[in-house]
Amino acid sequence: MMGTGNTAVGQWQSLGSPTSSGPEAMRHALQQVDKPIFVIELEGKPAVASGGRALLGSDERGLCDDGDCPLLAYAPALGPDRLGDDAFKKTYNLRYAYVAGAMANGITSVEMVEGMARAGMMGFFGAAGLDIQAVEHAIDHLKNSLGDLPYGFNLIHSPQDPQLESAIADLYIRKGVRLVSASAYLSMTLPLIRYRLHGIFRDPQGNVVVPNKVVAKVSRVEVARRFLSPPPPDMVKALVECGDITVDQARLAESVPVAEALTAEADSGGHTDNRPAITLLPTMIALRNHMQEKHGYHSRTQVGAAGGIATPASAAAAFAMGAAYILTGTVNQACLEAGTSDVVREMLSKANQADVVMAPAADMFEMGVKVQVLKWGTMFANRASKLYGLYREYSSINEIPEEQRSSIERDLFRGSVDEVWKSTKHFFAQRDPSQVVRGEQDPKHKMALIFRSYLGQASRWANSGDPSRRADYQIWCGPAIGAFNEWTRGSFLESPSRRDVVSVAMNLMVGAAVTTRAHFLRSQGVSLQLGVDAFQPRELEELSALTGS
Repeated sequence: MMGTGNTAVGQWQSLGSPTSSGPEAMRHALQQVDKPIFVIELEGKPAVASGGRALLGSDERGLCDDGDCPLLAYAPALGPDRLGDDAFKKTYNLRYAYVAGAMANGITSVEMVEGMARAGMMGFFGAAGLDIQAVEHAIDHLKNSLGDLPYGFNLIHSPQDPQLESAIADLYIRKGVRLVSASAYLSMTLPLIRYRLHGIFRDPQGNVVVPNKVVAKVSRVEVARRFLSPPPPDMVKALVECGDITVDQARLAESVPVAEALTAEADSGGHTDNRPAITLLPTMIALRNHMQEKHGYHSRTQVGAAGGIATPASAAAAFAMGAAYILTGTVNQACLEAGTSDVVREMLSKANQADVVMAPAADMFEMGVKVQVLKWGTMFANRASKLYGLYREYSSINEIPEEQRSSIERDLFRGSVDEVWKSTKHFFAQRDPSQVVRGEQDPKHKMALIFRSYLGQASRWANSGDPSRRADYQIWCGPAIGAFNEWTRGSFLESPSRRDVVSVAMNLMVGAAVTTRAHFLRSQGVSLQLGVDAFQPRELEELSALTGS
């Protein structure tokens, strides 16, 4: 089964509990996460038991006597609900420290958010990219459906569409949405701070209470520092001057951070800096510790991990590094509840870890910001990069050489640039008329709006499964999907028709508990046979049996 050269860490009393030996015995013991593991020496060889009593502290290594044997190692019961930070779970009324991130255009759908909430987890509805009516409809639906169960909405930084960001923030305030995931922020904005500080007060015990909670998703230290600081004084002053908060509330704002929780976003789908989690998460935790000490906040900002989490090992690694919670995105898009098409789910199910690439982002096109997308089965990344290259090289659409212009009209727009501009003007006339005015006056901006129309529609073509536009699908995706496909191969989760978000989440969490317990034993000198700690996906009924729930 395994070997150990360590001295005994104590004595084990059987109390009538059976013992077993061999790789299968250890595999079974590791996966029964609701029961402890005792590794004992029996007749000169290691064996395992899940019952009995451990007497720690004795290093005597004698023979078994009347059911007492040398204890070589011990791993406690570790249900998936024990992983992560208890304070985080208590704050958001969760059973599990697991969050489904807010994938834009409603990919993180109301159905996905509902599934998460009812399973004791949390989901953020993917409000980014949707019009305000669609977001309001989702709010009303989830309020009626979930009541007091945990859920949140996305608030995305929109430098090219600040009016929409402001309108969405105001909608959340008006509708009483108490939790948002703040993503793609490079700096603080007035709508974000207005949302955060709305209704701030001091309770009878003297504690500052902020009803609106912000979970920030960041990958850069300088951005994290802004979220871990109190709201910027100039923005607080502006809110006082326009009557959004009182002078007393402004004073209270000095004692709270902008974000109550911070997600360290590593190499992920969509907006990402491709940071390695193994360096990013510890850096963010150290920064949190510094800012906590500097400002003396009453409560501790929780730091979670996202990006690349798609297997039990990656989830366990995040928790081992101190993550208060884990947040998934890419793997959720492959699930049945995702607001995308069956053809996208099928494409994702065939992807490998190297089948991703960076491409220009629609919402920050002019700034050169990129998103990570699926490369396999689509030409979007190449075509979007071509448009950005033309934008950088020329000052207006009319300067583009006729041959290149005809090429993009034929292959990308499937119409003339004049026709695209007409439809683009109609879109912004409803959403932000100032963009049309600026486009008519500034040829460079007009070109950007025309090019952005292709990028923006590419994700919608994917979500709707438009067969005529398959080569143009923009599918936000990180390398996690490849790792997930490799892990699930040969299991029921290999098929996209069997992937539901709760089964995926629970398998990751139970698997992480198994992996963590195996690490406990290794750290005590137990040498496990190869693969004995591998956890293959199980149906929810089987998981319940393993966890005792």
